[in-house]
Amino acid sequence: MKHKFSVKGQLNFVLSIVFVTAFLIISLYSYSLAVEDPKEIRFGLIPTESSTQITDRWEPLLDHIAKTMNIKIKPYSASDYAGIIEAMRFGKIEAAYFGPKSYVEASERSNAWAIAREKMLDGSEGYHSIIITKKGSGLKTFEDIKDKTFAFNDPNSTSGYLVPMTYFLRDEEIVPEEYFSKVIFSGSHEASIMTVKLGKVDAASTNDLDLDRQIQSGRLSLGEFNIIWKSDTIPGSPLVVRGDLSYGFVMKLQKIITTYSDPKGLEQLQLAGFVKAIDEDYDPIRAMREVKDRLRKQN
Repeated sequence: MKHKFSVKGQLNFVLSIVFVTAFLIISLYSYSLAVEDPKEIRFGLIPTESSTQITDRWEPLLDHIAKTMNIKIKPYSASDYAGIIEAMRFGKIEAAYFGPKSYVEASERSNAWAIAREKMLDGSEGYHSIIITKKGSGLKTFEDIKDKTFAFNDPNSTSGYLVPMTYFLRDEEIVPEEYFSKVIFSGSHEASIMTVKLGKVDAASTNDLDLDRQIQSGRLSLGEFNIIWKSDTIPGSPLVVRGDLSYGFVMKLQKIITTYSDPKGLEQLQLAGFVKAIDEDYDPIRAMREVKDRLRKQN
């Protein structure tokens, strides 16, 4: 026998839902108001280059945030990507600049929350992993670097490890440790680029954005390298906050970052600006990591 609700019963059910929803909204709002805003933002920067260089590169934006929000900003660096991930995990930083993969790792180990991501100079909202060799080396194709030395940059890097590793395992069906005579981790994108320039390794993975940043610094030129492989577009790297900060504080910070337009500061970053980001923007990175892990186990 089918049960039918009376009109009064249906009304009471709807009102119950409304009251519960209202209670949850009020509770969350009250919690947000109760959270005290930080007096200082410790801002983590993944080591894509030396600590001094990356701090200098981000200084104009961090100064802008500090002045606009009337708050102190302290750059926080580490020797590797994991150091910034762990700093977010243990509450040693309030915000950070992560790569897509390091953000995914941080979001799983802490309450990290992506609020903005990079917009490239060409207007796109992503960048590309690349494999480079030294001009004049005769290494111009992927086949040419077989049995040569190769450098990734960091196990938590997107363009310097996850993307090229997935390419090796899935598309080329090779195991890097078997295909190359030697595989190393350089520690940063800058280091990978410079090891190729100086002839310390035959090939390395990095990305077009960090290569452009090194060219912009005047330390090298594009003509010194062959780009023998380029990936599909990777979502722009995110700016991230701890999830226990108040909603109002985070929204204000997001607005300041996504409306940042100082020409000098953006020139240093080699960016057109920033756009809003949500966690789901990085689901493709999670999917790629699953593919890489599965294939790695098979080999």
